[in-house]
Order: sequence, then C-alpha cells, then structure tokens
Amino acid sequence: MTKNPLAKRIIPCLDIKNARVVKGVNFLGLADAGDPVEVARRYNDEGADEITFLDVTASHEARGLMANVLREVAKEVFIPLTAGGGIASLDDIYALLSVGCDKISINSQAVKNPDFIDDAARRFGSSTMVAAIDAKNVGDDRWNVFIHGGRIDTGRDALAWAKECERRGAGEILLTSMDTDGVKNGYDLGITRAVAEAVNIPVIASGGAGTMAHIKEAFDVGADAALAASIFHFREIAIADLKKYLRENGVEVRL
Repeated sequence: MTKNPLAKRIIPCLDIKNARVVKGVNFLGLADAGDPVEVARRYNDEGADEITFLDVTASHEARGLMANVLREVAKEVFIPLTAGGGIASLDDIYALLSVGCDKISINSQAVKNPDFIDDAARRFGSSTMVAAIDAKNVGDDRWNVFIHGGRIDTGRDALAWAKECERRGAGEILLTSMDTDGVKNGYDLGITRAVAEAVNIPVIASGGAGTMAHIKEAFDVGADAALAASIFHFREIAIADLKKYLRENGVEVRL
C-alpha cells in the first residue's frame, strides 16, 4: 500500500482485555469502555473509515488473540478491520483473516524475529500487514521500540525500525507514542513527522488525541490516518463532526 495524498482516514481503536474494550493512560490503568461487538457496530454506523482491534495483553500473557470475539465483530462491521495482539505465527495470521479480519497488526514477534515480516508479507501480501511500533522518547530526539504492551525496552531505534519494516514488506506503520497515549494533549508530532518522512508507506498516528485540532496536526505533519480511542469511546467527539471539521480546515476525508 502506498501513501494516499488525498483522503485521510479516521480509525477508532478497540483495545481489548478479557473480551472487553478498555482504555488506559500511558499503557496503564485500563478502564472498561464497553462490549467490543456493540462498540464496533456503533463505529461502523457512525462513519469510521476502519477499526483497529488490539488485544493489549496477549503478548505479555503469552496467549493468542480471541478469534471468537473477532468473528462476532466481523459480522457487524462492513469497513476494514485490523486485528493484532499476540500474533506469533503465520497460522495466527491465517486464523484471524479466516474469521473476517482484513489486515493484521504485528509488533512484538516482528521485533524479536524480523524475518516474520518478510514471511507474512510473502504469504498474505503487504497490503495485509501492518507493522505496529510502540515508541517512547528516551532523550535527544530518540525514540526506542517497546514490546509486550510497552513493558520491554528493546533498545532498538524506532525510526530505523520503521524503515526496516517497510523494507521487509509491511504495508503500513501503526505508530503509537507511549509518552502521549491516553493523555489527550496531542500526538507526538516529532516522531510522527520523522517516520512519515522516512517511509513511503502510510503511517497511522496513534496516542494522545484529545481534540479535533490534534488530529488535524497529525495530518499536517504527514500522517495518512489518525487512530484514537477514548475520545470516540466516551463520545467526546463524534466522527461525523470530526470529518466536517477536517474538511472545513482543508483536510480531505472520506464522507
């Protein structure tokens, strides 16, 4: 998938734990935000462009993603559905695609075994593979890659890793700033801009949206899509209102 210079995407994110939608701050303090099927159905009806579904503790707890929940979500959603969390093998990817997912987000396993990206892209196609990068600022405009739900610092440079993910066949980058996640003070524009300029595949900005202006800022620095959770889960911002605001401010979005 190459960058689309026109239409920007709005992507609600459903973080899942124990078959419930949850939301925290800086990857901690997870609070219940509803039933995943009901929440996904609402976003489908409200005009979201895609939905991302992440099992936030699957890698840490060494278990697979809940395919039964995803199967029920896929029945209710008629826009692209991305799923991730605990993806450890090509069989895991096949299982999720088989229950109705359109794209698969891989993170911890890809960092541990970069060849996993090559293998997955060859078997399922680059357009199916989303490389998720959880990044944290470690000083001097440097961001490290963290895995297992933000629990382990790999010491790997996030910008270099984004380039490698593209080279190995990832079709998109899902870039989450751990520093801004859930804080609602805006995305980390520094790393968003740096990654968007470094790769030729779409970059999804994630972590920190609190206002409509924050989402526009992410697009202004090069993001191709904006992912958010709590502002949508708790009905602080309606997707239709957001798209109207973006269009009025010169950002092309899908109606």
